[in-house]
Amino acid sequence: MNEYFDIIIVGGGPAGLTAALYARRAGKSVLVLEKAGIGGQIASSPRVENFPAVPGVSGAELADRLYRQAEALGARIELEEVLEVQNGAPKTVVTDYAAYSCAALILATGMTHRTLGLPGEDTLSGISFCAVCDGAFYENRSVAVCGGGNTALQDALFLADLCRRVTLIHRRDTFRGDPILLKALKKRENVTLLPETVIDALQGRDGALTGLTLRDLRTGEEPLLAVDALFEAVGQTPESALARALAVADDGGFIPAGEDCRTGADGIFAAGDCRCKAVRQLTTACADGAVAAIAACSYCDREGTIPSA
Repeated sequence: MNEYFDIIIVGGGPAGLTAALYARRAGKSVLVLEKAGIGGQIASSPRVENFPAVPGVSGAELADRLYRQAEALGARIELEEVLEVQNGAPKTVVTDYAAYSCAALILATGMTHRTLGLPGEDTLSGISFCAVCDGAFYENRSVAVCGGGNTALQDALFLADLCRRVTLIHRRDTFRGDPILLKALKKRENVTLLPETVIDALQGRDGALTGLTLRDLRTGEEPLLAVDALFEAVGQTPESALARALAVADDGGFIPAGEDCRTGADGIFAAGDCRCKAVRQLTTACADGAVAAIAACSYCDREGTIPSA
């Protein structure tokens, strides 16, 4: 028989790690499976200012604290990619390394970066989705950031401390990020804001990005902007492959689940950004994790657990 856990959590971001905390405190055996990096996308945030009682912490530090807390309570955390789930009794979760069984499954798979869909986007070096990860490679060089939300504004601020010139490109006439971030950007002498502008093409040489063909939506002009890197922050889409395979995703790839985090499939719960909801923030991800864990524990108690052989 596969190694058994009461609850398996797919996703090691804030929602998944919070679920692990609550499930372990309820005495359940817990396995967290994460295919990329512990902490999810928050781990790449340079500074988190809106998490209650923990102001001014880096995303990496916050992710590390969540990881250590869950591990200290006895949650097992593995870097493995889930390839398949067989929704029986018990459920079988197959990864790229092993197979496990569980009574309840929590999907906390989060989101993935949306791209611009331009030729060369997946082959040219100099295209990045993480300013914190890659910004240091472009110290004292010219870079661009594409997007108008908080992530784009934060990326531009972070890069402004490293790079010679930062150009922030946004297709709309106003930036939708927090006004305090926009105000800070406008004070930076090495930052240029280009609203109502889109990127029509990527220019490259010898496999590396050298510039962007822009289009001013007001004038129709198509200037060429020389840059060494482009940091994309144009939104996210749900990690939906597993949810679609389990037939619990909607047409957009999100998982319909109410405030109790229960999906339409027996014993499967959804938490975090992958769940259908209006607000996707660090605090709501953690709240989902707590709710999903409590619901999963109740499911285990009601259905009974299956001891390992």
